[in-house]
Amino acid sequence: MKVTNVQELEALIQKVKAAQVTFATFSQEQVDRIFKKAALAANADRIPLAKLAVAETGMGIVEDKVIKNHFASEEVYNKYRTEKTCGVIEEDRSFGIQKVAEPVGILAGIIPTTNPTSTVIFKALITLKTRNAIIFSPHPRAKHCTITAAKIILDAAVAAGAPEHIIGWIDEPTVELSQALMQHPDVKLILATGGPGMVKAAYSSGRPSLGVGAGNTPAVIDETAHIPMAVSSILLSKTFDNGMICASEQSVVVGDAVYDRVKQEFSDRGAYFLSPEERQKVANVILKQGRLNADIVGQSALAIAELAGLDLSARNRSTPVKVLIGEVTAIDETEPFAYEKLSPVLAMYRATDFTDATRKAQQLIEFGGRGHTSVLYTGATNYDRIAQFKGVLETARVLINTPSSQGAIGDLYNFKLDPSLTLGCGTWGGNSISGNVGPQNLLNIKTVTERRENMQWFRIPPKIYFKYGALPIALRDLVGKKRAFIITDKPLYELGMVDKLTTILDELEIRHDVFYDVEPDPKLSTVHRGLELINNYEPDVIIAIGGGSPMDAAKVMWLMYEHPEIEFEGLAMRFMDIRKRVYDLPPLGQKAILVAIPTTSGTGSEVTPFAVVTDEESGVKYPLADYALTPNIAIVDPELVLGMPQKLVAYGGVDALTHALEAYVSVLATDFTNGLALEAIRLLVKYLPLSYQDANNLKAREKVHYAATIAGLAFANAFLGICHSMAHQLGAVFHIPHGLANALMISHVIRYNATDAPYKQAIFPQYKYPNVKDRYARIADHLDLGGNSVDEKVDHLIAAIEHLKRQVEIPPTIQACLGGQETLFYSKLEQLADQAFDDQCTGANPRYPLIQDLKEMFIQAYHGHAVEATPAQPRELTPTK
Repeated sequence: MKVTNVQELEALIQKVKAAQVTFATFSQEQVDRIFKKAALAANADRIPLAKLAVAETGMGIVEDKVIKNHFASEEVYNKYRTEKTCGVIEEDRSFGIQKVAEPVGILAGIIPTTNPTSTVIFKALITLKTRNAIIFSPHPRAKHCTITAAKIILDAAVAAGAPEHIIGWIDEPTVELSQALMQHPDVKLILATGGPGMVKAAYSSGRPSLGVGAGNTPAVIDETAHIPMAVSSILLSKTFDNGMICASEQSVVVGDAVYDRVKQEFSDRGAYFLSPEERQKVANVILKQGRLNADIVGQSALAIAELAGLDLSARNRSTPVKVLIGEVTAIDETEPFAYEKLSPVLAMYRATDFTDATRKAQQLIEFGGRGHTSVLYTGATNYDRIAQFKGVLETARVLINTPSSQGAIGDLYNFKLDPSLTLGCGTWGGNSISGNVGPQNLLNIKTVTERRENMQWFRIPPKIYFKYGALPIALRDLVGKKRAFIITDKPLYELGMVDKLTTILDELEIRHDVFYDVEPDPKLSTVHRGLELINNYEPDVIIAIGGGSPMDAAKVMWLMYEHPEIEFEGLAMRFMDIRKRVYDLPPLGQKAILVAIPTTSGTGSEVTPFAVVTDEESGVKYPLADYALTPNIAIVDPELVLGMPQKLVAYGGVDALTHALEAYVSVLATDFTNGLALEAIRLLVKYLPLSYQDANNLKAREKVHYAATIAGLAFANAFLGICHSMAHQLGAVFHIPHGLANALMISHVIRYNATDAPYKQAIFPQYKYPNVKDRYARIADHLDLGGNSVDEKVDHLIAAIEHLKRQVEIPPTIQACLGGQETLFYSKLEQLADQAFDDQCTGANPRYPLIQDLKEMFIQAYHGHAVEATPAQPRELTPTK
């Protein structure tokens, strides 16, 4: 049907729409057959279409347009013939993800007068490959050849099985009809190729558009370039179809050192350098009313010279004139040669050096070709210059030693650059894309993801030694080591605990040095002092002996000894999931291994990947977490904890209990951590009171020591929750010992978590629905606490924990710990809640808290609001002594 007015256009759109709905149901096999037949048909008529385009437009060279038509059909077909564009195009069953390609719908194809047939071929083929439909709006001066090309492809597609009206066109193009097409609600995407006005109209239509910006390609030639190759490439490109490809070179910028050689090479190969008078005459015809003069577009150099009043035919030259070159200096609106010329006319600029050449090239881009294409001719291994050039030039295509007309359209000079006759210029050029347009730009991609929790892992030290008196046996693993650096704290050193270690090292003939300045909550300055000693001593084994602080300090010293380039800020960055953290820690153990020997029962640091160090100058506390920090060997010898004071037994024991409780209900808890957590809880509830009450109860001390390490193994892999988040802040603000702070909060946290309908849940639990109440009940069952319902069992668990705390004489409230400083507490409450919410442990809590919730729990813990719902005393577990 003929389309000459808006009513006929509307009728065509409805027919094309119906055809596309049918086409959208075709299989990949059907589509590929249609794509192939259409490409073959276009390729078969490449010569007649080229002749028709030149005859109708009066622009370009038939033979070159044949190549364009050939490129648009064969090269595009070969590139995309095996590409999936229908249905499932990508799938990974293991990760449960599919990508499904769906067509966009009806496209509007705006066709330029410069490349009327090749652009139709290209756009029609990628439309068919993607199960879309397209309606072409030809340029009025190229309508016959445009429609002929579209009809050839349509007929071939229909013969291959495509719906009858899958391609349409406007027979008598006008501005009104083009705008009506672009603004029609059934047109889903505009492929706009043409002058700036047409492209701007497409973007202003209100419909999604893929437009292209103007080209004003500069080619820089530096003193290291292969000059004959550079000049030949530029002439090859600039003379192709009389310079009508928008990526063709418009200016050449040449370094001063080779300027005369380059000029001579151009002259020898057919370029004509205009005299100042001739240059002005040509300048007068480049622009017309401030815009590119259409009369020179696609014309030969001699024709343009003649139009300018120059007769070059009588010049005594051995080679015919291919290109006119004007030597100029200005890059602004006063210089016509600085514009995009779309003809065999070049500007040539002299640069003082490479930096000046690069600057001039960018000025040309900014003046008239932002985002399009730039070219550099340089030595093939001049990577520094290539890096400088690509860093300065704001173009989507940066071509190295490549003719730009043929290079920018892809495939010919670099097979990885997609073949295309629609070249996006990115936001530099006001375009929505910066690449070469292809089928991938004409698809809607559905991403179908099945539920897949992140892969879990279970990481522990390669070797864990335990049993009373294990220390001397375990240290035999160090046979062959030369120098050991021991890290501990001063009280432990003065008690002579390190002597046991050094005696064994002497027997093993391992030299040793001791650093005993680690304080509670180790400071970064302490770490640096120890590190200086380590760097001088160059140990091949680092041994941390003591509580959590020496082990934390040792882990950081170990890290900085092996990798002094580490950035603390990056390592301390908050993460949602440690398996996908932003900052990757390199593996440790190249210079030294780390041995951790706990002399307290609580932190579990000997088996965990965590460390905390404080920068006393900034006040920033760095909580470091990475599995690379896990010690290589842990030696859990109960003999080393027999002398622990009562308070340390109590606080450390409840800290370990909290580790196990939080690990069991964490969103990252797994079958691998659950058993460890339960056993740690059982051991602590059973033996902690005895260990506290009787320092000589060897079995109780042993079991609590093991329980702390077992809990460490659990939370090293399952992580913790908001009890630790809040305890960290009580320690930081009020200097309440960490284990005590956990004891003050844990029952309130259990009561808060124990709901099947939380207001907010953590975002990636390893369980499918909220079941934390049931998990607490399972702990109660494991402890044989009784209860007829889940709620009763939770109550009994809380009662058992509170009873345990009383047995080890834990203060009942924050108020009791602070000596009644209520004003101070409330002045810090907002800070406590905010920082607890932002703590690394919060993300693994089964109920995701609001800041207000944390404030309320702090208040409850301060005043001692009752958390035990049942007055009944839980059945006590009385182990055999």
